[in-house]
Amino acid sequence: MFRSSNWFFASICSLGLIGFGSLGCSDNGSMSSSSSSSMPDSKMTSMSDRKDIIDTATGPGMQRVTTLVTAIKAADLVATLKGPGPFTVFAPTNEAFAKLPPGTVDDLLKPENKEKLKSILLYHVHVGDGVMAKDVKTMALSTANGKSLNVKVDGGNVMVNEAKVIKTDVICTNGVIHWVDTVILP
Repeated sequence: MFRSSNWFFASICSLGLIGFGSLGCSDNGSMSSSSSSSMPDSKMTSMSDRKDIIDTATGPGMQRVTTLVTAIKAADLVATLKGPGPFTVFAPTNEAFAKLPPGTVDDLLKPENKEKLKSILLYHVHVGDGVMAKDVKTMALSTANGKSLNVKVDGGNVMVNEAKVIKTDVICTNGVIHWVDTVILP
């Protein structure tokens, strides 16, 4: 649990969180009519095979989000994202982090920038009712840092602010992960 933001867990508990959903898109971000859940590289057949957000993000098929995992650890958000959720995480890929100006990631990973990093990462997390494929439309989606994301369907692509959703439906025991091609800044 992160120290300076115990309000986050209090907020989760007070919301009476129920259920979670996922965006219905293919790997290239276009809308799909399939509602099946899958892990990268393997279909999960039962809830007992699934893991929480953190264990999933560090598991097989998730090599494209290792920079995010490093950042989550540096921001002391591991316990938070192992919590009950449900969470919808818009996970920037390693390539998304590489698009930031040179030195930005290294600077954010410094202990003195932990609160700034935490704010950026929590802007990628929606707590509560998720977005089901049948419900994807232009809308505002709340985030764990208190600011809203703009979700938009544009020509068959799902955009979250300026980030394109490129992989969806990585289902976890406490939520769902969707990969995005851009780090979303608050």
